[in-house]
Amino acid sequence: MLDKITDVFQHRRGGVLLHPRSLPASAEGNRIHRWLDFMHNSGLSVWQILPLGVPHTDGSPYQTQSVFAVDPLLFPEATEMFGAAEPLRNEFRSFCREQAHWLEDFALYMVLKRLYVGNPWYSWMAPHRNRDAAALEKIRQQYECELTAVKWQQYALLEFWRGLHRQALEQGILIYGDLPIFVAHDSADVWAHPEWFMLDDKGQPVYVSGVPPDYFSATGQRWGNPHYDWQAMQADGFSWWKARIKYLLEWVDMFRIDHFRGLEAVWMIDAEDKSAVNGFWQQTLGDELLSAITSEMGPVPMVAEDLGIITDAVRELKQKYRLPGMSVLQFGFDAFDDNPHKAHNITADTVVYTGTHDNNTLLGWFSSLSEQEQEHVRDSLGISVDDDIVWTMIEKSMFSSACLSVIPIQDFLSLGEEARFNTPGTMEGNWNWMLPLENLNENLQKRIHDLLASSGRLPNEQ
Repeated sequence: MLDKITDVFQHRRGGVLLHPRSLPASAEGNRIHRWLDFMHNSGLSVWQILPLGVPHTDGSPYQTQSVFAVDPLLFPEATEMFGAAEPLRNEFRSFCREQAHWLEDFALYMVLKRLYVGNPWYSWMAPHRNRDAAALEKIRQQYECELTAVKWQQYALLEFWRGLHRQALEQGILIYGDLPIFVAHDSADVWAHPEWFMLDDKGQPVYVSGVPPDYFSATGQRWGNPHYDWQAMQADGFSWWKARIKYLLEWVDMFRIDHFRGLEAVWMIDAEDKSAVNGFWQQTLGDELLSAITSEMGPVPMVAEDLGIITDAVRELKQKYRLPGMSVLQFGFDAFDDNPHKAHNITADTVVYTGTHDNNTLLGWFSSLSEQEQEHVRDSLGISVDDDIVWTMIEKSMFSSACLSVIPIQDFLSLGEEARFNTPGTMEGNWNWMLPLENLNENLQKRIHDLLASSGRLPNEQ
């Protein structure tokens, strides 16, 4: 068993990207156990998942109602296993004490959210919106059973996951999680601690997050999350960040920091501006944050999502804390030889992907290219029109110098655009793809296992 993970980046590994939401119920039951068995038999030693939080109506795991709480719809087995039994266990009481810093506020937020028919906290009546002590105490007394049920559910989810996590470690599989850098405005976190965010006296953001215009968008991207008040967080010793990471590490062995460049500087957009064009860069206290985290927790197995236009300052911050970065092979077919996504430029301190959850599948991406562009890709890879483009790219990833190669399961299955998980900038049709479990057959397991063996990515053979 891998009791304590201190060297997750010291060995060449092969991983697979699949969010638990995409695992359908199966007639045999034990869908996640079946998935872990598939990984183990294939030799895959890293399972990358997306954030596990409770999403809003758009289903995005990157805009959730709490950065701590887990979505019970992801794991209905937890409710079946633990039921709605009276929460009489000492373990449950200990859980409530240890997680009180977020659990109490989340339970209140969820009960009030129901009472306000799903409306965001900043539209509630002033006593609830502004967390009047007497008003909240009245809610605690009137809805004690509902509040306890919310807490019990979170406890049951953690206990259920701990069992799965133990099985994964026994099979030599690490869980690779995700830490979104920004927080949804309508969340228990912002409602509970408005002092840590740049809000006006009505709870509205003064500035919101996004990225400036670039090659992909002439108007940039306006994400709309409130920005942090970094000075206030530093004055509090970054306690919220530390607690967030500690709890995430209850669920995963390693994690990716989404939009890592935001720990060096963020794009500030006036909240009244509907586009991202007129924003400005503002430096943040990411260096101080990472220093505080590592001083208290020691080396933390983090990956920096450093995609996009990255400055020298961002690279220096990543290197200072010796964090692996990311490369995506789909981005590696331009005319610039120094492109970090080209296979020959990928270094050992990198996690390489054929594509991420935001990309089209390999087959969908290649099919969308013009005939001339397809020819350029094949020439770059040294293959003919009759060769398998998907598995050629998978092999490129596996044989690269990267410490970890992660392949979306859709690419292992050679699926097309219909299997795409998310299309950035769109609001509908995302996050709903389901894995056809019948395709996880012995032939696929053997093909993956053989490739991991030949590329030196079987941990038990290193």
